[in-house]
Amino acid sequence: MALSRKQIIDIKEKASLNRLVIGNSNATYIGKSDELSYGLLSVRPERSVWVRHTSVEGIEEVVEKYTVVLGELEVEYEDTKFMLQEGDTLDASKYPELLTFYSQAGTDILLEMTVSIYESEFRDAEIVQRDAAAIEKVDGYTFQHCARIKDYSIEVWKKLDQPVERSRRLIWGAYFHDIGKLAVPLEILNKKDKLTPIEWELMKAHTTKGAEMIRNHELTWLRDSAFIVEEHHERYDGKGYPFGLKGEAISLEAAIVSVVDSFDAMTTDRVYRKALSINGAIQEIVNGRGTQFHPDVVDAFLNLLHDQQFKWR
Repeated sequence: MALSRKQIIDIKEKASLNRLVIGNSNATYIGKSDELSYGLLSVRPERSVWVRHTSVEGIEEVVEKYTVVLGELEVEYEDTKFMLQEGDTLDASKYPELLTFYSQAGTDILLEMTVSIYESEFRDAEIVQRDAAAIEKVDGYTFQHCARIKDYSIEVWKKLDQPVERSRRLIWGAYFHDIGKLAVPLEILNKKDKLTPIEWELMKAHTTKGAEMIRNHELTWLRDSAFIVEEHHERYDGKGYPFGLKGEAISLEAAIVSVVDSFDAMTTDRVYRKALSINGAIQEIVNGRGTQFHPDVVDAFLNLLHDQQFKWR
């Protein structure tokens, strides 16, 4: 299927009922043939999306192809980067590890995928979008915060050279790490003064409440991420909550979210304080290395910041 610029514009204008807005991209359902479904993936400027080729037991070969139809795309695979220009196609089945798509100025990509897989993933994404919208409705800051935590957590995961098979649960555990705040009263979430002991206990309960929500989620694959939600406020020295886990007893996924979550919280304005500078937040992370934070995660995170010229978006 080839798309002209006019067709892309028409699809976007008519797609209000078939468009998903998740994280750094919009996904628009176009239609299907007997074997393939078609969608338009629109990556936002200066943002990344991650792709892992889908393999399904019982289906010999899953088609998953990405063709740049407007703009250009930087692709990172393992330690290699290359560019895709308009008209170029990437066959995801040729890349068993995690792919990163980065768009500098915004890119529209035609996605072709096996019908049964695309239809299922699109329905799942609609449910994820519903839950993300619920978070945004209650607390817009938390929604934006969660999107950033997801982005940076997966980049740290890559820095640590961790297996692609576990990346999906990290992405969604990071994205929904604060979903338990839906159960925290707004007057506590938005309180400018110091919390009382009772209020602090209610705030801390967002870890276990959130884990319970994820463990009972209708999407069975999302349930595997509950442990990240539960552990993301544990400390390497055992002084965290809710269980006081220590050292390697804390999952690596939760240890990553802990570092990224803390850094993002420090570098953004909160109701109870102004943001720290990037350098100030880095020093706090360094000070917590081996006490609050897993030392290997801190090192990988600092390397990531260095690679990004210490910019935080």
